[in-house]
Amino acid sequence: MKKTKKVSQVVATSAIVTAAFVAAGPQAEAATNVQSVVAEAHVSANKLVKFYDVRNQQNVAISTDFSIAYAKASEDIKKAEKAVQQLKDGSEKKNLIAQLDVAKDKLLKAARIIDAIKTGQDLQALQETLNGLVEADTLNTELVDAYHALSLQMSKAERVFSKVYGEGNRQVIRDAFLVDAKIAKETVIYEVSMHTLQNQIDQLLVDNKIDEAKAAYEKLNRLETRAVKIKEAGNKLHPGKYPNLPEMAQKAKERKDKIKEKLPFELSLMHTNDTHAHIENIAKFVTAVNEVRAENPEALLLNAGDVFSGTLYFNEFKGQADLEFMNLVKYDLMTFGNHEFDLGSSPEGHKALADFVKGAEFPFVSTNVDFSADENMKDLFHDEITEEPANGQAYSGVIKEVNGEKVGFFGLTTEETADISSPGSVVFEDYIAEAEKAVAAFEAQGINKIIAITHIGYDDNVEYDNDLELAKMVDGIDIIVGGHSHTKLDTGTVVNKDEAGVEKDPTLIVQASQYGEYLGTVDVEFNNEGIITNEAAQLIKVADKEENAEAAELLKKYSDQIATIRDTSTGATAAKELSNPRTTAEDPTAPSVRNSETELGNLITDGMLAKAKQFKPNTVIAMQNSGGIRASIDAGEITLGDVLTVLPFGNTLATMNLTGAEILTALEHSVGQAPNESGGFLHVSGMKFTYDSSKPKGERIVTVEVEETEGNFVQLDPAKEYAIATNAFTAKGGDGYTVFADAYAAGRVTDLGLSDWENLRDYVANLVTVEPVIEGRITDVAE
Repeated sequence: MKKTKKVSQVVATSAIVTAAFVAAGPQAEAATNVQSVVAEAHVSANKLVKFYDVRNQQNVAISTDFSIAYAKASEDIKKAEKAVQQLKDGSEKKNLIAQLDVAKDKLLKAARIIDAIKTGQDLQALQETLNGLVEADTLNTELVDAYHALSLQMSKAERVFSKVYGEGNRQVIRDAFLVDAKIAKETVIYEVSMHTLQNQIDQLLVDNKIDEAKAAYEKLNRLETRAVKIKEAGNKLHPGKYPNLPEMAQKAKERKDKIKEKLPFELSLMHTNDTHAHIENIAKFVTAVNEVRAENPEALLLNAGDVFSGTLYFNEFKGQADLEFMNLVKYDLMTFGNHEFDLGSSPEGHKALADFVKGAEFPFVSTNVDFSADENMKDLFHDEITEEPANGQAYSGVIKEVNGEKVGFFGLTTEETADISSPGSVVFEDYIAEAEKAVAAFEAQGINKIIAITHIGYDDNVEYDNDLELAKMVDGIDIIVGGHSHTKLDTGTVVNKDEAGVEKDPTLIVQASQYGEYLGTVDVEFNNEGIITNEAAQLIKVADKEENAEAAELLKKYSDQIATIRDTSTGATAAKELSNPRTTAEDPTAPSVRNSETELGNLITDGMLAKAKQFKPNTVIAMQNSGGIRASIDAGEITLGDVLTVLPFGNTLATMNLTGAEILTALEHSVGQAPNESGGFLHVSGMKFTYDSSKPKGERIVTVEVEETEGNFVQLDPAKEYAIATNAFTAKGGDGYTVFADAYAAGRVTDLGLSDWENLRDYVANLVTVEPVIEGRITDVAE
């Protein structure tokens, strides 16, 4: 209304000026004639307003009246422009030009509506063409061309429509022409985009540009997700307007599947093993996992066993502290380690293990363990391979879908568990036979990517089981995520030859050391036959990470509870550090608690012997399996926490009567793996012996002397009977000591019921100053 009023004022003013010119002479007469022509142009232009203001129109179109009115206004304005130009310059001419500008603006607004409608009509024609092709439900070149033609016209229409006068008018034009065009385009947006990208990927594969093909395939997946969202949103706004295209979608999917077969399948894993209740750095571990998941959300997190036993956290919380963090960090699968069965001989049996399993927010895989006779565990185990595992349950195998591919997982626990732990009625079956069954079962379902989560040791005792043997003996295993031997495999090991030395498909073995010090990562590529074509494994050092605030706060409630226990003094002081060494990958020949005499081993066995003598004075020898010694003691005050960490298993002291010949048999077993590590390697008190590790197993012991009276060592008499002390675990045949098991079965063992850590606590307290030394109790003459 304001603009109209302004124009009226201009016209009125011009009329007065014109009247003045009329009185003035010929120039005034000419101006009057021009004013009349301009006024006519204004009248014609004003008639266009009802046509370019389309907000209330039922149908947006270029009517005959609109065309006539537009043509007349255009002609009148041209005529007026020509007349005005013939006037001499001056204020009158300026006024008339200003009036014409108003008329020309109205003409322009009408012209833009006409352009918009014509563009919209062209758009409708292309839209109808595409819709006709879509109805055939066939994706071909003609449909793709029609799709792109419509897309180009839509872009052009957006530019043209944006120039229409008034937001209300622009919206009416867009609603009239763009809405249905957009629906037509979105109907086949995924199918056409897929078709185009599929063509690109096919060419990239022909050119052997695999990385670019993989990137294009990922883009294809993103486009699919986006297109689905577009259609879902469109259906809500315009129900019933998006047709279903089952044949087109099916053929597009089939082609996508064929391309996928040509591309390598990528699988990413994270893994841990032998954490042994070391949760003191768990907040940093959570950060490490979160960082990997941020880069690769599809990466799975696996645990290869031995969460139980090793620190005060386990002594106090029986695995529940560890479990809370495992749930927090969202483990995907776990298998059982031998130490998960440490509490089997307790009055509660495997209740703590059952509670651990039931509370897990992830499933377990266990292929060679028979739980059927154990009251606590039997209802939690399912002897089947499943695609729908429930959390807090254990299965023979689990199938997971990762990036659209099915991957099979199974678990193995060392058969040595029967000797080195307390499984009770739980039975451990042959690992090779059970692994072959699992692989066959997966392959029968068409699964050619198979992962073994094992707790059998990387290069452990071949008389039992190990990962290297598993990789050689069982075809079809692609990755072995291992534990038990605490091996630090920085980049993993690839086994590509079978037991006969014949080339085989590669098997990658990985293991992440111990105690949560590292987060293992694995990235592999498979071809469409399920064979690894590329692999990369690495260990992430957890200590280098920042703490996760949530995990740090969560840990505090546990660490505060054990602080009092840990810090309670035994009343003794270690004059120096009492180390508990282990061999490493960097130094495989280094002295170890599991192959050499140590000061700490001497201290523990001296304490055992002293305690046993209080109940059975004729006891002359004490023996401690090295696998039961779990940590070192720092120099300085010895706390209860130190003692509990060194001897975390709660074994009791036992005495037994053995002949000298039986002791020789036990010592041969003790050094049978030397110089390799063995958890059954015995530390001794009241005895010293030599052996030759270069000789055949069973023929290694050279000399044995027994301290029958203080300071007086005499040669062991094979026929004589001796009273010895050891822990109840070993006395019952643990660590493979069948000679002890026979004595136990014959009733020659007495369990004194005294906890090993309490015995050590009392012994060091009595010493006050603790400074054991290497005395030559055990010597390898081969060295």
